Parts: sequence; C-alpha cells; structure tokens
Amino acid sequence: MLRLLIVLALVSSFATQPEAPAEPIEDFAAREMEASAVPGLSYAVVAEGNITSSGVSGLANARAETAVMPETPFGIGSISKSFTALAVMQLVEAGDVDLDAPVSSYLDRFADQAAGVATIRQLLGHRSGLSTLQGNTTYIEGSGSDVLERHVNALALVQPAYTPGDGWDYSNSNYQILGRVIEVVSERRYRDYIATNILEPVGMDDSFVADGEVHESIATGHTPWFGGKRTISPGPTDLLTAPQGGILATGHDLGLYMIMMMNGEDDVLSVEGKELMLRGADAASPWYGFGWYLDSDDGSAWHGGTSPGVETLLVMVPGEQRGAVALANAGSGLGFGETGALLNGLTSHGVGLEYSSGPSWPRKALFVSLALLPIFYVLSMAWAWRFRTAIRAKSGVGGLFSWWFPLLATAASAWVFVWLVPRLFGAPLGTIREFSPDFHLILVASAVTGIVWAVFRLGVVYGDRSGRSPACPHGWR
Repeated sequence: MLRLLIVLALVSSFATQPEAPAEPIEDFAAREMEASAVPGLSYAVVAEGNITSSGVSGLANARAETAVMPETPFGIGSISKSFTALAVMQLVEAGDVDLDAPVSSYLDRFADQAAGVATIRQLLGHRSGLSTLQGNTTYIEGSGSDVLERHVNALALVQPAYTPGDGWDYSNSNYQILGRVIEVVSERRYRDYIATNILEPVGMDDSFVADGEVHESIATGHTPWFGGKRTISPGPTDLLTAPQGGILATGHDLGLYMIMMMNGEDDVLSVEGKELMLRGADAASPWYGFGWYLDSDDGSAWHGGTSPGVETLLVMVPGEQRGAVALANAGSGLGFGETGALLNGLTSHGVGLEYSSGPSWPRKALFVSLALLPIFYVLSMAWAWRFRTAIRAKSGVGGLFSWWFPLLATAASAWVFVWLVPRLFGAPLGTIREFSPDFHLILVASAVTGIVWAVFRLGVVYGDRSGRSPACPHGWR
C-alpha cells in the first residue's frame, strides 16, 4: 500500500513537457498523433495579429471514419473559463458588476450563506473557498433549460472547504456561479450572451456554446482504453458545464480569439480590462488571473481543457503577440496513449518556448501494476484452493493473523482505490469513469477482486468439514 501511495505521488510530480520540436509543425503533429493514438487534431498559430499557421488532421469520429474539417468544432473544455471571465469583465466595464462585491449581491440564494461572502474577484481567481472536488460534484438530478440555475441554487447551500480568500483551489463551481451571475445581470441565457458579445464580434463563425442539443458536426470524443482510444457515442452538449467548459470552437476561431486578447485595442473589452485579466487575481495567487494561468518566467498566459474524450491547450505570450492552440479529440491515458507530448509540443513549437520532457515510465509502471493486480488476486484464489490443507493447518495467534489480515489489508486497499484515489484526483469515481474508463475499471476491479480473494481464503479455512475449529487443531471448542 505504501508503494502505491509513493507511485501516486510520483505521478503527480511529473509534468509532461516535451522539447520544442525543430521539425515542421505538420510533421511533428502527424508523428505525435500516431504515438498518442489521437484520432483528430485542429490547431492554429498566431503572431503579431495574424494567423500564421493553422490546420486539421485525422478523424473527427474514428468509428464513422469522418475527417476533421477546418470548420469542425471541438469542445475546448476549461479554456471556456476565459470566455466566462471576459463576459464578467464586460459587465464590470458596463458598471453592472463590481469585482469586489459578494456574489450574494447578484444571486439572492447566496444571501446569508457561507458561500455568499465570496467576491466576484475571488470566484474569477479560484479563491472562493470551494474545492476541486466540490467543483466536480453534481448537486442536482436531471437536465433541462434551467439546469445551471438549479445547480447554482444548490451550490449556494454548500459549505466551502475553507474560508473565502484563505486559500487557492481550482474549482469548476466558481465558473458555474459566474455563469449564473452573467445570466441574472444581463437577463439573457449564458449561451446567448457569449454568442452575441464575444463569438460574433470576434468573428468566431464556426464556434458556439453548449445548447443541450446533439450536433453531428462536432469532433467526437475518444476516451483512453488500455493504450488505445474508444469512441464516445455522440450526445447532447451540456448546458450545466457551459460556463466552466462548454464552448465548442475550431483551432482557427481560437486563433482569432488570441489575436483579440493580444491586439492592444479596445474592442469587445478595453485594453485595461484585458491586461487585468492577464494579471494575478490577487497577491496570494499570482499564477492565476481571470480565467488564465500565468507563468512569470516566460511571460505566458495559458489554459488547458479536458472534456470526456477531448483535450485542449491554448498558450499565449502577450508581450510578443504570439500564441498557439491545439485541440485533440482524445483523452490522455495514464502512461500509455498520453496526449501531453502532442498538445504541449505543438503549442511550444508555435510560441517558440523550449522545455524538457519528463519520463513517462512511473505512470506506465503504475498503470501496469494496477492492471495486473486483479489477475494476481484471481491466481491467488487458485493457489489458496490448491494449498488449502496447509492453510487450514495453521493455528494459534499466527494462524488467526494469517487468515484475517488479508481481509483487513484488502479492505484498506479498496478504500484507497474507490475513495482516496478519486479525492487525490479531485473527482468522484463516476467522473473518473467518464473521462478515463480504463483507469476506472482497474480501480474497481482491484478493489473488488482483492476483497473477494480475502473472503474466498477465509471460506477455504472455515469451510473445513473435519469438525475441528481451524484455530484449535486439537478439537477444543
């Protein structure tokens, strides 16, 4: 068990950081797509106010063998947070929202609630006190056009993990709440506001916001499945997650978006407003602005996005007016079929940043070890049955320990697999199943087969029909 926790710690310490490739960007993309089993890709590179390179490659749906087209939108995941932040800043500049006012000033359900004291600025900068796990938890049932309103109303009753302003924790709940603030203040649906005030003025003609409908034109997601990818059946876009990760866009359209953010002009937002978004939200979190991660070492602003079966990365260097975005319709596996080399390598190529690659073997070792664990337990059951006479012959305290300790150990392991590991990842077990079904299967199979093995072993011991108590070989009762 200690070994497992050490490996988990190693996994979290290795960021995938491939070296900036010197080969043509098209050749690099083709090679890394094959290595990571990514079906389809859309990308764009911008410099000094122009899209200098853009392209698409591969399949929008591997099962149907439909090609990615320049107009094929991808779910951009949490890159959408920058759009929500931009919309909030538009309302700030219009005088309708105060960055330092509590959210309860705009949403009545938050009045007299612990979560209601968080300010708009704290929500934008992930300083509201709501945790990552809370942000990945659904608090209502059903769907419908009012799903965001109902979910945010339920969030109002959630006790924050810590006092607003006391810590930093990335939480989707913050941007769900902000999405609802936009709706209440503007008196328009979130998707309508974003389309009218951002997408259309920027010229993002092939992009849209989740509307709860099925769109066959979208790049289909592909989740990791033991080194390969498994196609997700297309479903309706999710209204609830729209403010945190529900915008769908092409690489070319996101190139236009980056140009707008770096052009030094007053357009959909003032120059001062854009600069504020790209500064640390407050002194306690200089690495995160309003919907953007910030790196003071290289002057970059960036955000990644993860949706079921889709992963994205957008990187800008505003001081140099350079940026790049990569959209892949595949989720990253653990050690195998990882998308990091493709996304990070392509964007680093586009903006001219260099960085070294971390080893993938710790993640591969973890995945293989966990995948083999259920097989080990099944073989152990066969071994226990074959050597049942020797196992039953044990006696005394040593015998009791030998018989019962495996049940305690595997119960503890099951707790780690189905409770602790999801919390280390900041997501419920059901969310892990949605994003990484192979890893979810391994966790559940390891937990279940471990306990089954321990119980089977006890059955072998106490199923002795000799009439003697296993713990008392001389027949004393």
